[in-house]
Order: sequence, then C-alpha cells, then structure tokens
Amino acid sequence: MQHTANNPYTGTAEAYLGKLGRLLGTLNHDEIDNGIRVIGEAWQSGRQIITLGNGGSSLTALHFINDWNKSIYMASGKPFRGRSLVDNMGVVMAYGNDTCFEDIFIEQLKNVLENGDLVIAISGSGNSENVIRAVNYANDNGAVTLGLCGYRGGKLKQIAQHTVWADVDDMQLAEDAHFFFGHMVMQRLCGYALD
Repeated sequence: MQHTANNPYTGTAEAYLGKLGRLLGTLNHDEIDNGIRVIGEAWQSGRQIITLGNGGSSLTALHFINDWNKSIYMASGKPFRGRSLVDNMGVVMAYGNDTCFEDIFIEQLKNVLENGDLVIAISGSGNSENVIRAVNYANDNGAVTLGLCGYRGGKLKQIAQHTVWADVDDMQLAEDAHFFFGHMVMQRLCGYALD
C-alpha cells in the first residue's frame, strides 16, 4: 500500500506484526534470562526494585511495578518491594522545576536508594540524560543496574551492569520488546509454566 494524498494510511497489521516477530526472534535469550535472574535475586533478598524511564518507557516502568507488586506477591506470599520513579507526578514536576529535568530521577534516588537495591532503567534510545545520570548514581552507590534499551543501545548499554537490548531502529518495536520482558518476568517469578 502506498502513501498518497487520498490514502494516508500505509502499512498493515501483517507488516507490523511481521517486523515485531522478526525482532522477537533476534532477542538474546541469555540476556533476558539474566535480567529475570537479577530481578528474582533482588526480590528474594528483600531489596527494592526501582524502575524509571521517559515517555512510553515511563509507562512501561510503571506497568512493570503494577504487575510485579500485585501478581508476584499474590502468587508467592513474599512481598515484592517494587517502586517506580515516574508514578508521583508532583515529585517529578517539583524536581524538574526546582533543579532540572535531567535530575528528576537522580534526586529521587538520593532519597530512597539503599545498598543492594536494583535499578531498572528503560530508554529506547539508551541516551536519555536523566536516565544516564540515574544509572551512574546507582552504580556509584552500591546498587545493581539493569538497562533496557533499543537502537544501538546508546550510553545505557555501556554503563548498565546488565542489559536487555532490542537491536532495532524503531522506537515502537523497542518498546514492545521491553513490554514483553516485563510479562516474562512476572510469569517466571510467579512460577507459571512457560512451555
């Protein structure tokens, strides 16, 4: 289907899902399993699991905590200490206004981060400055860091201690892959049969 003045809608469901299927087929299973292991170890150790991201990635970060806090606790009876740095808009806006947008996550981490906590940073480009600052701070202050990125991975892929990388130059497909990762975490830690 071609894009014309009379037909502004190009592409089909089949085309998009075909691209998504090819991307999912290229994901590194060892990276995914390692990411799930890192989250599982933090949970079993009673550590906080802290998520953050911008734009669509902020909603993914929030969705992770929604699923994990409720479902993993209900399935196991063991508390899941998840929190997201994007869920309190008042705090985000206050730091953005009083310091700068680049510090909205690092300033929150200064208040809540404890040694051994896990920080999960999500960035499609891997280059969001506020995400990079937060991961550097977490690395320097005894946290474990897991970066979810797309495109070439950006700075996040270089500085995060663990990564899950969607190697695709398409923001929506990268975000789709990250979303699927969250669901894999939930099902694995809930003990669902995945075969």
